[in-house]
Amino acid sequence: MSTTPKFVQVLADTAVGLSDLCSMLSRRFRVAGERLDLEAKLTDVPDALVVRADLRMIDNIAALKKRNARIAKVPRRIFLVEHPSHVGISQAYALGATLAVPSTISPPRLFEALHDQAKSADAGAAQPGIAVHAAVDAIGSMFTAVSLNKPLDVIGAKQAGAKVADRIRERGLTEWLATVRRHHEGTYQHCLLVTGVAIDFGLSLGLKPADLERLYSAAIFHDIGKAAIPIAILDKPGRLNADERVLVETHPVTGFEFMKAQTGVSPEILDAVRHHHEYLDGSGYPDALCAGSISDIVRMLTISDIFAALIEHRHYKPTMSRAEAYGTLLGMQGKLEKALVIAFKEVALNR
Repeated sequence: MSTTPKFVQVLADTAVGLSDLCSMLSRRFRVAGERLDLEAKLTDVPDALVVRADLRMIDNIAALKKRNARIAKVPRRIFLVEHPSHVGISQAYALGATLAVPSTISPPRLFEALHDQAKSADAGAAQPGIAVHAAVDAIGSMFTAVSLNKPLDVIGAKQAGAKVADRIRERGLTEWLATVRRHHEGTYQHCLLVTGVAIDFGLSLGLKPADLERLYSAAIFHDIGKAAIPIAILDKPGRLNADERVLVETHPVTGFEFMKAQTGVSPEILDAVRHHHEYLDGSGYPDALCAGSISDIVRMLTISDIFAALIEHRHYKPTMSRAEAYGTLLGMQGKLEKALVIAFKEVALNR
């Protein structure tokens, strides 16, 4: 059975953008296009939807909200975001995107994205569901708060973490990983994967509810400092250069400084945000802590963070299997707590 969508609808905010996108997609698909500023006419539900719009414009947001009921019926919804930023990407997901990418995406990559999402859907993967949407909204509002220097909804983020924990209890980690990798890319995918892996790690260890809440809160907030780093660098398709690496490695301190100014954030969460890249042998950053100064939550979060990064789906490199990723963790002797890595085997391979 073919995994490529046959009928694709295009929505765009300019005549030129609509014409260019329809022309490009018509090489592979049957295409119908509509301008966002005109009344919706299409009645058939397409296999996929591609939206190209400047989400800084209130009229574009209003037009997409007006089409919300129609958009929700389409199984694959790819938003090509003009002027991509953390705020723009967050807005795309809030408007119903199953994948949000910069509008500069190349034709081959767009075809691949349509194919990948179709393949996952045809394989019977579940729809994202309330837990994924809640987590995406929490991450989006979190990144937007940093970008706009606004107060953070700490309670809302913790409530989203609780929903993720409930879903993983009910359906398991494998289903969460498959769903997240199908619907999200880059930084969003990573934050969602780390949250799910950390929760399953806590569940496998039988953590008490209060300890599990601290762990999933730490996981949700751990990369908040990346909101101050341009998406083009965070999601660069390839290795970072030296200057880019230095910039990315500022995110733990940036996140810590932002979080400590918020209300309702515990010292354990602040510690995790600042120190999730520290290693037991003192080779981590930003403070080169050694074993005695690294808390249990941070040790668990670091393992979850590394594992999630290794199994992420990136189009410029093969996805590492869970077994291969666990082998990498085993090879990091002296950097990660051996007892926790051994305990993590159940999460990595069996759960």
